[in-house]
Amino acid sequence: MVDLHPDTKPNGFGRIGAQPIALAAIALAAVVAGTGAVALWRAYTGDSPEQERLTAARMMQARALQTSEQLVEKTKALDLSQQEAIDQLQALQDDVQTIRHALAAQQSDAKRLSDEVTSLTTAIDNLRQSFASVQSSEAAGQSSRHAEGHSKPHASPAHRRGRPKG
Repeated sequence: MVDLHPDTKPNGFGRIGAQPIALAAIALAAVVAGTGAVALWRAYTGDSPEQERLTAARMMQARALQTSEQLVEKTKALDLSQQEAIDQLQALQDDVQTIRHALAAQQSDAKRLSDEVTSLTTAIDNLRQSFASVQSSEAAGQSSRHAEGHSKPHASPAHRRGRPKG
């Protein structure tokens, strides 16, 4: 049978477990070497993610500021445009009110003139009726005079014949 030393185990951890400080020192040296290599590479190429992030953040801030300023300018322009529209609407409302007053005055004048025309028409009709009645009464008077005048001349000559001339 094979005697196994109590410090060595068949899975290999025994050997690693015997020198843990050396293993940690090698791992630390590898990490430091890798970090140094990355630092040297960044310094040599001038590339740094932090600088890129900082530059990107500054660009985003500049864009946001520019967009904000454009938004403020557009808002001011919109406000000015809205105020102009309000002023124009107020002027139109004033014009409409003036036109309404003028229209009401014209309608009042038209009603007054219509009433006067109606009154004049009534007066003319009354004059026509009175003129027609005067004409008919004159015509009746003339026909009765004419009838009387015709009977007198007929009686007159007979009456004249019987009278001596003298």
